[in-house]
Amino acid sequence: MQQVSFKSPLPLFKPASIAIVGASERAKWPDQIYRQLRQFGYPGKIYPVNPRVGEVWNTKCYPDLASLPEPPAHAMVIVPAPAVQAVLETGVAAGLKSATVYSAQLGEGHDPEIVARGAALKALIAQSGLVMCGPNCMGFNALRERNFGYPNADLCTLTPGSVAFVTQSGGTVQYIGAMGAHRGVNFNYLISSGNELSVDLADYVNYFAEDDSTRVIALFVEGIRRPQAFMAAAKKALAVGKPIVAIKTGKSQKARDSAQSHTGAIAGDYGAFTAMCERYGIVVCQSLDDMIEMLLVFQAGRLPKGPRVGWVTTSGGTVDLLFDYIEEHGGLQTPEFDAATQAVLRPLVSHELALKNPLDAGNPVNDAHDAKLCAAVAADPNVDMLAWGGTPPSGSRVRDPAVTRGIAESTDKPVIGFIRMATLTDQATVKFQNDVGFPFLQGLPSVIRALGALAFYGARKGRAVASLPAPTGRAETLQGAAFEVALAQHGLTLPKSALASSPQEAAAAAAKIGFPVALKIVSRAISHKTEVGGVRLHLGAEAEVERAAHGLAAAAAKAAPGASIDGYLVQEMVDGVEMIIGARSDPLYGPMLVVGAGGILVELVRDVTFRLLPVTPDDARAMIAELKVAKLLAGFRGKPPADVDALVKAICGLGDFFLDHRQLLSDIEINPIIVRTNGVCAVDVRPVRADGH
Repeated sequence: MQQVSFKSPLPLFKPASIAIVGASERAKWPDQIYRQLRQFGYPGKIYPVNPRVGEVWNTKCYPDLASLPEPPAHAMVIVPAPAVQAVLETGVAAGLKSATVYSAQLGEGHDPEIVARGAALKALIAQSGLVMCGPNCMGFNALRERNFGYPNADLCTLTPGSVAFVTQSGGTVQYIGAMGAHRGVNFNYLISSGNELSVDLADYVNYFAEDDSTRVIALFVEGIRRPQAFMAAAKKALAVGKPIVAIKTGKSQKARDSAQSHTGAIAGDYGAFTAMCERYGIVVCQSLDDMIEMLLVFQAGRLPKGPRVGWVTTSGGTVDLLFDYIEEHGGLQTPEFDAATQAVLRPLVSHELALKNPLDAGNPVNDAHDAKLCAAVAADPNVDMLAWGGTPPSGSRVRDPAVTRGIAESTDKPVIGFIRMATLTDQATVKFQNDVGFPFLQGLPSVIRALGALAFYGARKGRAVASLPAPTGRAETLQGAAFEVALAQHGLTLPKSALASSPQEAAAAAAKIGFPVALKIVSRAISHKTEVGGVRLHLGAEAEVERAAHGLAAAAAKAAPGASIDGYLVQEMVDGVEMIIGARSDPLYGPMLVVGAGGILVELVRDVTFRLLPVTPDDARAMIAELKVAKLLAGFRGKPPADVDALVKAICGLGDFFLDHRQLLSDIEINPIIVRTNGVCAVDVRPVRADGH
């Protein structure tokens, strides 16, 4: 990874004084922010700045930052975009160290005037070293420092905790902040980062990785401006055991277009983003609701040694739903209880109920009974996490926190309570949660994803991230027989094949190879042969091959007029499971690998998974396990299992081959690679040279 540098946001969080530029009792945000700073205990001096008035909030108002009685430490700049540059230039000349710029129309989008404003502001930052939050943001709350620049008084009342949240969507702060606090998430920083012309996501992650008060980092990502720096910061967070929980927009093309128009961010490819997250142990959320559940489990501070969950419920219907959702979302295991556990459970569970995992323990007896059930399951050596279908006290239901706390005290494994559906909570619920020492999650799918996130991160905490080897491949390896030999050495065996220049030669070549055969058009102008009708399969005789060749030429001429036909590729027919494996260099995150269900439906089905390179055999097996096609590979409906070991070797081999030749190739794809019962066959290999040839 190339050398990167970081800018500390500390001058934003802990300034000795704050100047509010645009101070006015009639303007909503300046008035709101001033009152928050005063009411909730900001310890420094506050200077109103507005050239149009001499006094505001019963305090002297200064015409500009140069007129303050001391050099301004921080300026909250709440003025129209055209005025921002002059305000900051004056401030920098007067010794300004940091600023929050709320205005939009400073660099985002494509309007020449707006782009020019952003460029001028960026130049000032580079020249002066100004540390800035924004522009186009809603500010931040640094709860420990009592610095409340986000215009929402409710968020100023929160008790400082250990979760830092950074979002490129300003309004999301108040939703995650308020709902998270309502459920018991304890934040220390709530940051709307905006267009990030100065301090960006990489800087914030790096700071929180080093910050003693932060244990969990949460991100709402529209685009990552400095991918190499971001990955370096994420690597640091992984090494010190601070989970990063992230949600990213840009999965759809419309979302990517929207992000670019209103933040100036490059959203990048979502698949590459998920590959980067897997490499650096970043938990990817499906929704903001999931983020709350995940923050609750990570805030609790315990990590599992594996993905095995012991479930204790009071409902057979819940057991059935759990099985359905676990199969749907993957990543968790439900091991059977061992004999010793069953011996402890049997007197506690009615005899008509089976001692299975998930456990339907029947109607609850009392808190002490629940605690015994849970302690027994948590003690099982086959269990890595305990999930208890109990509920906090509500209505007429009373629980003794001292008894329930015994569940967490009986084990060092992660413990969660779970509620089947999303439900209303109150401060009594949060207090109970704090008293008993474990969180109560809501909604079975979100519960399963949260526990899956714990297992994912637990397997990666402290893991060293492999560095990229230098490429040493030569151009001549990518040509002719040398290319085929190199692929075979990497576990990528090609089918018997021959290149023919005419239909008659194709027929003769087929006879030598042996029937049945496949016939494919060869043209440098046609990369996806099936889309132009350029493939014929299961040809069983010479005459059939010759007729098919004439048909291919006609189909190609119709689909791609003017395209030259270089010949015909004759290949032996290969049976097995069709897969795709490919490697390419992502412009943001670097070399990456794609593995998935292959053949003509690859783009329609999109049963694919991604990793950054390099990959190990364990990585390759994990990729295969994530795919729906894994069931086919294992032997589906009476068919024999495919040779997964050979597929693993091929996946790693293609990754290594691409890494070694990435200075010469922009990507290489094998679709399909046929996984047989014994070995694999790389049927269609499509290398793309870095020079476009």
